[in-house]
Amino acid sequence: MLRLASLHAGYGNVEVLHGVSLHVDRGEIVTIVGANGAGKSTLLNAIAGVVRPSEGSVTFESRDIARRDPETVVSAGCVLVPEGRQIFPDLSVHENLLLGGYLRWRRHGKSAAAGEIGQICRLFPILSARRGQHAGTLSGGEQQMLALGRALMARPRLLMLDEPSLGLAPLVVREIFEVLAKLREQGTTILLVEQNARAALSIADRGYVMETGRIMVEGTVEDLHHNHDVRRAYLGKEYRRIDD
Repeated sequence: MLRLASLHAGYGNVEVLHGVSLHVDRGEIVTIVGANGAGKSTLLNAIAGVVRPSEGSVTFESRDIARRDPETVVSAGCVLVPEGRQIFPDLSVHENLLLGGYLRWRRHGKSAAAGEIGQICRLFPILSARRGQHAGTLSGGEQQMLALGRALMARPRLLMLDEPSLGLAPLVVREIFEVLAKLREQGTTILLVEQNARAALSIADRGYVMETGRIMVEGTVEDLHHNHDVRRAYLGKEYRRIDD
Protein backbone atom coordinates (compact mmCIF):
# COMPACT_ATOMS: atom_id res chain seq x y z
CA MET A 1 0.00 0.00 0.00
CA LEU A 2 2.73 2.46 1.01
CA ARG A 3 6.34 2.26 -0.09
CA LEU A 4 9.19 4.68 0.63
CA ALA A 5 12.45 4.33 -1.28
CA SER A 6 15.64 6.18 -0.29
CA LEU A 7 13.72 9.15 1.11
CA HIS A 8 15.69 12.27 2.04
CA ALA A 9 14.01 15.26 3.70
CA GLY A 10 14.64 18.02 6.19
CA TYR A 11 14.29 21.71 6.91
CA GLY A 12 16.25 24.24 4.89
CA ASN A 13 19.84 23.06 4.65
CA VAL A 14 19.43 20.60 7.52
CA GLU A 15 18.75 17.07 6.30
CA VAL A 16 16.86 14.95 8.84
CA LEU A 17 16.03 11.82 6.84
CA HIS A 18 18.96 10.08 5.21
CA GLY A 19 17.67 7.58 2.66
CA VAL A 20 14.76 6.00 4.53
CA SER A 21 13.11 2.98 2.90
CA LEU A 22 10.13 1.12 4.33
CA HIS A 23 6.78 -0.36 3.33
CA VAL A 24 3.34 -0.82 4.82
CA ASP A 25 1.08 -3.55 3.45
CA ARG A 26 -2.68 -3.31 3.33
CA GLY A 27 -4.36 -4.29 6.61
CA GLU A 28 -1.21 -3.98 8.75
CA ILE A 29 -0.35 -1.94 11.78
CA VAL A 30 3.28 -0.94 11.33
CA THR A 31 5.04 0.99 14.08
CA ILE A 32 8.11 3.21 14.01
CA VAL A 33 9.87 3.59 17.35
CA GLY A 34 12.87 5.67 18.29
CA ALA A 35 14.14 8.37 20.60
CA ASN A 36 13.38 12.08 20.33
CA GLY A 37 15.18 13.59 17.36
CA ALA A 38 15.33 10.34 15.41
CA GLY A 39 13.32 11.83 12.54
CA LYS A 40 10.03 10.01 13.11
CA SER A 41 7.79 13.09 12.87
CA THR A 42 9.69 14.39 9.85
CA LEU A 43 9.08 11.05 8.17
CA LEU A 44 5.32 11.23 8.67
CA ASN A 45 5.25 14.87 7.63
CA ALA A 46 7.13 14.02 4.44
CA ILE A 47 4.56 11.36 3.57
CA ALA A 48 1.70 13.74 4.40
CA GLY A 49 3.03 16.53 2.20
CA VAL A 50 3.86 18.89 5.07
CA VAL A 51 7.62 18.51 4.48
CA ARG A 52 8.90 18.35 0.91
CA PRO A 53 11.37 15.49 0.25
CA SER A 54 14.60 16.42 -1.50
CA GLU A 55 15.22 12.93 -2.88
CA GLY A 56 13.53 9.54 -3.03
CA SER A 57 9.99 8.36 -3.65
CA VAL A 58 6.73 7.93 -1.75
CA THR A 59 4.28 5.59 -3.44
CA PHE A 60 0.77 5.14 -2.08
CA GLU A 61 -1.48 2.59 -3.77
CA SER A 62 0.73 2.72 -6.90
CA ARG A 63 0.49 6.53 -7.00
CA ASP A 64 3.46 8.81 -6.51
CA ILE A 65 2.54 11.26 -3.72
CA ALA A 66 6.03 12.60 -3.01
CA ARG A 67 6.08 16.40 -3.13
CA ARG A 68 2.28 16.59 -3.33
CA ASP A 69 0.40 19.10 -1.21
CA PRO A 70 -1.37 17.86 1.95
CA GLU A 71 -4.86 18.18 0.47
CA THR A 72 -3.89 15.93 -2.43
CA VAL A 73 -2.44 13.36 -0.03
CA VAL A 74 -5.62 13.37 2.07
CA SER A 75 -7.72 13.07 -1.08
CA ALA A 76 -5.70 10.00 -2.02
CA GLY A 77 -6.73 8.37 1.28
CA CYS A 78 -3.66 8.97 3.46
CA VAL A 79 -4.36 11.01 6.62
CA LEU A 80 -2.10 12.13 9.49
CA VAL A 81 -3.03 12.61 13.16
CA PRO A 82 -0.24 15.03 14.15
CA GLU A 83 1.80 15.08 17.33
CA GLY A 84 0.25 17.34 19.94
CA ARG A 85 -3.25 16.75 18.49
CA GLN A 86 -3.49 20.27 16.98
CA ILE A 87 -7.23 20.56 17.38
CA PHE A 88 -8.95 23.94 17.06
CA PRO A 89 -9.52 24.86 20.73
CA ASP A 90 -12.03 27.68 20.15
CA LEU A 91 -14.27 25.57 17.93
CA SER A 92 -16.72 22.99 19.22
CA VAL A 93 -16.13 19.26 19.04
CA HIS A 94 -18.77 19.09 16.30
CA GLU A 95 -17.06 21.82 14.28
CA ASN A 96 -13.65 20.15 14.61
CA LEU A 97 -15.12 16.92 13.27
CA LEU A 98 -16.81 18.72 10.38
CA LEU A 99 -13.46 20.22 9.38
CA GLY A 100 -11.98 16.73 9.25
CA GLY A 101 -14.70 15.78 6.77
CA TYR A 102 -14.25 18.91 4.67
CA LEU A 103 -13.36 17.07 1.46
CA ARG A 104 -16.32 14.72 1.78
CA TRP A 105 -18.57 17.67 2.60
CA ARG A 106 -17.35 19.54 -0.48
CA ARG A 107 -17.83 16.54 -2.77
CA HIS A 108 -20.92 14.84 -1.37
CA GLY A 109 -22.71 17.47 0.67
CA LYS A 110 -23.01 18.23 4.36
CA SER A 111 -25.28 15.25 5.02
CA ALA A 112 -22.43 12.85 4.12
CA ALA A 113 -20.16 14.49 6.68
CA ALA A 114 -22.95 14.45 9.29
CA GLY A 115 -23.34 10.70 8.81
CA GLU A 116 -19.63 10.20 9.46
CA ILE A 117 -19.91 12.13 12.73
CA GLY A 118 -22.44 9.62 13.97
CA GLN A 119 -19.98 6.79 13.35
CA ILE A 120 -17.17 8.66 15.10
CA CYS A 121 -19.38 9.27 18.14
CA ARG A 122 -20.20 5.55 18.32
CA LEU A 123 -16.48 4.84 18.31
CA PHE A 124 -15.83 7.52 20.96
CA PRO A 125 -19.08 7.97 22.94
CA ILE A 126 -17.58 10.75 25.05
CA LEU A 127 -17.40 12.96 21.95
CA SER A 128 -21.16 12.66 21.54
CA ALA A 129 -21.65 14.02 25.04
CA ARG A 130 -19.19 16.85 24.30
CA ARG A 131 -20.38 17.77 20.80
CA GLY A 132 -21.28 21.37 21.65
CA GLN A 133 -18.32 21.94 23.96
CA HIS A 134 -15.24 23.97 22.99
CA ALA A 135 -12.49 21.51 22.08
CA GLY A 136 -9.98 23.39 24.22
CA THR A 137 -11.91 22.49 27.37
CA LEU A 138 -11.57 18.74 26.82
CA SER A 139 -9.13 16.60 28.78
CA GLY A 140 -5.94 15.47 27.05
CA GLY A 141 -7.37 12.04 26.37
CA GLU A 142 -10.59 13.47 24.97
CA GLN A 143 -8.61 15.81 22.73
CA GLN A 144 -6.65 12.84 21.38
CA MET A 145 -9.90 11.03 20.65
CA LEU A 146 -11.14 14.15 18.87
CA ALA A 147 -7.95 14.38 16.80
CA LEU A 148 -8.30 10.75 15.84
CA GLY A 149 -12.00 11.17 15.09
CA ARG A 150 -11.28 14.23 12.96
CA ALA A 151 -8.82 12.20 10.87
CA LEU A 152 -11.30 9.34 10.49
CA MET A 153 -13.85 11.79 9.08
CA ALA A 154 -11.83 11.71 5.85
CA ARG A 155 -12.30 7.91 5.60
CA PRO A 156 -8.56 7.18 5.32
CA ARG A 157 -7.32 3.91 3.89
CA LEU A 158 -3.97 4.63 5.56
CA LEU A 159 -4.10 6.32 8.97
CA MET A 160 -0.82 7.76 10.28
CA LEU A 161 -0.46 8.70 13.95
CA ASP A 162 2.36 10.68 15.54
CA GLU A 163 2.84 9.90 19.25
CA PRO A 164 -0.84 9.35 20.15
CA SER A 165 0.04 8.30 23.74
CA LEU A 166 2.03 11.45 24.50
CA GLY A 167 1.07 12.92 27.88
CA LEU A 168 -1.86 10.57 28.45
CA ALA A 169 -2.68 8.42 31.48
CA PRO A 170 -2.11 4.67 31.06
CA LEU A 171 -5.83 3.84 31.07
CA VAL A 172 -6.48 6.36 28.29
CA VAL A 173 -3.53 5.03 26.30
CA ARG A 174 -5.01 1.54 26.56
CA GLU A 175 -8.36 2.79 25.31
CA ILE A 176 -6.76 4.60 22.34
CA PHE A 177 -4.76 1.53 21.36
CA GLU A 178 -7.82 -0.71 21.65
CA VAL A 179 -9.55 1.60 19.16
CA LEU A 180 -6.57 1.35 16.81
CA ALA A 181 -6.74 -2.45 16.94
CA LYS A 182 -10.46 -2.25 16.20
CA LEU A 183 -9.85 0.03 13.22
CA ARG A 184 -7.37 -2.47 11.81
CA GLU A 185 -10.00 -5.20 12.14
CA GLN A 186 -12.38 -2.96 10.19
CA GLY A 187 -9.88 -2.62 7.34
CA THR A 188 -7.91 0.54 8.10
CA THR A 189 -4.16 0.28 7.58
CA ILE A 190 -2.13 2.10 10.24
CA LEU A 191 1.37 3.58 10.39
CA LEU A 192 2.10 4.40 14.02
CA VAL A 193 4.98 6.53 15.32
CA GLU A 194 5.32 5.97 19.05
CA GLN A 195 7.90 6.36 21.82
CA ASN A 196 5.91 3.98 24.01
CA ALA A 197 7.37 0.90 22.36
CA ARG A 198 5.57 -1.53 24.66
CA ALA A 199 2.15 -0.15 23.73
CA ALA A 200 3.01 0.08 20.04
CA LEU A 201 4.38 -3.45 19.78
CA SER A 202 1.35 -4.82 21.62
CA ILE A 203 -0.86 -4.13 18.59
CA ALA A 204 1.57 -3.92 15.65
CA ASP A 205 2.35 -6.55 13.04
CA ARG A 206 5.78 -5.21 12.11
CA GLY A 207 8.07 -2.45 13.24
CA TYR A 208 11.03 -0.24 12.38
CA VAL A 209 13.53 1.36 14.74
CA MET A 210 14.80 4.79 13.67
CA GLU A 211 17.97 6.49 14.85
CA THR A 212 19.37 9.78 13.52
CA GLY A 213 17.21 9.76 10.41
CA ARG A 214 17.90 6.18 9.39
CA ILE A 215 16.17 2.83 9.78
CA MET A 216 18.47 0.77 11.98
CA VAL A 217 16.33 -2.30 12.71
CA GLU A 218 13.23 -3.75 11.09
CA GLY A 219 11.22 -6.90 11.45
CA THR A 220 8.10 -8.57 12.73
CA VAL A 221 6.93 -7.86 16.26
CA GLU A 222 8.41 -11.21 17.30
CA ASP A 223 11.76 -10.22 15.79
CA LEU A 224 11.80 -6.93 17.67
CA HIS A 225 10.71 -8.50 20.95
CA HIS A 226 13.65 -10.87 20.78
CA ASN A 227 16.21 -8.34 19.58
CA HIS A 228 18.55 -7.69 22.50
CA ASP A 229 19.31 -4.08 21.53
CA VAL A 230 15.64 -3.21 21.04
CA ARG A 231 14.67 -4.76 24.37
CA ARG A 232 17.42 -2.92 26.22
CA ALA A 233 16.88 0.48 24.58
CA TYR A 234 13.08 0.61 24.22
CA LEU A 235 11.46 -2.07 26.38
CA GLY A 236 13.66 -2.04 29.48
CA LYS A 237 16.12 -4.73 30.50
CA GLU A 238 13.60 -6.37 32.84
CA TYR A 239 10.92 -6.57 30.14
CA ARG A 240 9.44 -10.00 29.58
CA ARG A 241 6.50 -11.04 27.44
CA ILE A 242 4.03 -13.40 29.00
CA ASP A 243 4.93 -16.08 26.44
CA ASP A 244 8.73 -15.65 26.88
